[in-house]
Amino acid sequence: MSTVSDVPLVDRVADLRTAVDAVRRQGGSVGLVPTMGYLHKGHQSLVIRSATDNDLTVVSIFVNPLQFAEGEDYGTYPRDLDRDMEMCAAAGAGLVFAPVTEEMYSQTPITSVTVKGLNAVLEGRVRPTHFDGVATVVAKLFSMLGPGRAYFGEKDYQQLVVIRRMAADLSLPVEVVGCPTFRESDGLALSSRNVYLSPEERPAASVLWRSLQAGRDAVAEGSRNPDEVEAVMAAVLAAEPKASPEYAAAVDAATLARPDVLGGELRLLVAARVGQARLIDNLGVDCDRL
Repeated sequence: MSTVSDVPLVDRVADLRTAVDAVRRQGGSVGLVPTMGYLHKGHQSLVIRSATDNDLTVVSIFVNPLQFAEGEDYGTYPRDLDRDMEMCAAAGAGLVFAPVTEEMYSQTPITSVTVKGLNAVLEGRVRPTHFDGVATVVAKLFSMLGPGRAYFGEKDYQQLVVIRRMAADLSLPVEVVGCPTFRESDGLALSSRNVYLSPEERPAASVLWRSLQAGRDAVAEGSRNPDEVEAVMAAVLAAEPKASPEYAAAVDAATLARPDVLGGELRLLVAARVGQARLIDNLGVDCDRL
């Protein structure tokens, strides 16, 4: 175990388990914030929430190769552990777990966790192996953590739904807590991949938020036809010259199914490329409260 910025840093699973077991033996609670590093204020908001709720907050920093397909940005994904440690300390983390790949996968894994159905829509159509990689690594982290809470941002909403279902189906003793998306002043959701945006592209990236607002307004004005709402969002995306839209969807918030008639709790979701950055965003809409 080493200490950087006054926060202990461990890179072995055995050391992580020793630390969390010691807290629980004293009657304390443990929270986990799983990340791939290159932290931002959105991650810090999750750490702050966990530190408020729990006696020990663990931040995991691991760029998981299983959730990247060939040709995606695994090799170039931004990494800066020293900066991450400073941000963890400032937000109240009690421990950082930053394993190397060989520690997480001592041999090539032949076991995979698949959340059928939820892994095949929206992002799953574009990245068909992605959620199997996410569910597998999160199941491993939950196994290492033991009883506790885990905090995820709603910005990656489909991921949150997948993980909640995975934890429930496997009876894992971890409460999955969703936290609001952290945004810039123009609505852009914070993401580690925002670093790929050039200064000229950065203003254009707010089109995702504007498209979601347009979809919400369409529902608020009475539209209950998913085709109409999705068309409104897609039109806003298409009007931005620097954006290449991928999808605009209106789905049930719990199941991600696309209803014939919109009602109850919905999620509006969009994805687009702006330059080298592939960006996603979403917005919750309650039809009964509009």
